[in-house]
Amino acid sequence: MLGERVLFLDGEALVIDKPEGLPVDPPRAGGLSLENHLSSLTFGFRRWPVAVHRLDRDTSGCLLLSRNPKAHARFQQAFEGGRVVKRYVAILDGTPAEAEGVIDLPLGKTSTAEHGWRMTRDARGKAARTAWRLLATQDGRALVEFRPATGRTHQIRVHALEGLGCPVTGDPVYGSAHPAGMMLHAIALTIPREGKPDVTAEAPWPERFTALGFDNPA
Repeated sequence: MLGERVLFLDGEALVIDKPEGLPVDPPRAGGLSLENHLSSLTFGFRRWPVAVHRLDRDTSGCLLLSRNPKAHARFQQAFEGGRVVKRYVAILDGTPAEAEGVIDLPLGKTSTAEHGWRMTRDARGKAARTAWRLLATQDGRALVEFRPATGRTHQIRVHALEGLGCPVTGDPVYGSAHPAGMMLHAIALTIPREGKPDVTAEAPWPERFTALGFDNPA
């Protein structure tokens, strides 16, 4: 299944278009995850690829996997050093008051018996910055491009809610669930490499976005 969703492939890197609903890590309660598909993503190598970063279960799009340990370490350093360019698109419940901007809200984890754990604005938390741009509006919803400069857990989802006042459509934690799923898609990824061409990938426009009336504005 995932072998048909390859966006980039060479001796060091593999980028796939991760489906919405597939967790990267095995769920504690059991069930399928990316791990169940790794044997079909070797493409002639004996070693299974390894995910370099994470996308939430309900987020689709560009996911980078390394094909050898040395490349994995270099890719991790690129992420940690803020050299990776990530571009997301999301449909929001509501319309931002402005056309573009930068959300700078540090995030920390909170937990309650009623709602379980989640991320929220926390002055003592980790720095989190996301540039955003309004792409289109329709029927009380907005299509927004997000370019996170950091990679905190649930960063875009929390920044959409607490920074723009508009949760991601279908977000089961920070908004309201939707039958078509969560409308957050990692549409493009660029990882620089010293002495080699960048790893670049762009994921197809998700059908669930089109079903809600938002086509690719590019």
